Amino acid sequence: MRALIQRVGEASVAVDGKTIAEIGPGLLILTCAMEGDAPEQTAKMAAKISKLRIFKDDAGKMNRSLADIGGQALVVSQFTLAGDTSRGNRPGFSTAAGPDEGRALYEKFAADIATLGIPVQTGEFGADMKVALLNDGPVTIWMDDQT
Repeated sequence: MRALIQRVGEASVAVDGKTIAEIGPGLLILTCAMEGDAPEQTAKMAAKISKLRIFKDDAGKMNRSLADIGGQALVVSQFTLAGDTSRGNRPGFSTAAGPDEGRALYEKFAADIATLGIPVQTGEFGADMKVALLNDGPVTIWMDDQT
């Protein structure tokens, strides 16, 4: 499983011009299930992300987690995180999980974060989404449990 995590002041997702999800301070988590990923990986990644100390404490140091600040998560599926550009200029996506498996792992990942007491909003799997965000910092973290 791969994730691109962005610390945000706010973020939202729109489909067909209608906002379907929005959060205040927290994390925008773009995620991609990879071929061969197992369901237990989603819980592990959710736990890791919820504990990442990437929010400022009173001294201005990144020392607080999403749970510590009472933040929200916006989880958006993004199969293009599997993009492979090693063989030319057109990315290949053959390492991404298939649609059915990808959807199941995406939904489980979002549920796993919610189980940790973090309010979660989601995008729409497989939809053409417009994602808006106010990146805070900016702070952007790449996670890949394949490496």
